[in-house]
Amino acid sequence: MKVVWTATALARLVELHDYIAQQSSFSATAVVERLTARAALLATPPLTGRRVPEYRQDDIHEVLVRPYRLVYRVTRERIEILTVKHYRQRLSERPGEL
Repeated sequence: MKVVWTATALARLVELHDYIAQQSSFSATAVVERLTARAALLATPPLTGRRVPEYRQDDIHEVLVRPYRLVYRVTRERIEILTVKHYRQRLSERPGEL
């Protein structure tokens, strides 16, 4: 199964990198590499994460890459990375706004 990052998720990844890079470019790169490597592992098997508790949808899951949440949607064709959030950040009330 193919893993695809949405434009929103990629923008969040860049924001996260830039924020961490203010203190350490090495750490920023390491965090982004950890997140992208974990996302790639979702391709097999796709349902390794848990269902996102804030949503009552069976197709939206997350994996924890501490201290971040990698939120994704599973479709028949692919896995869509929807967003990356620090565990203390709130998710949107509607999954369509991720």
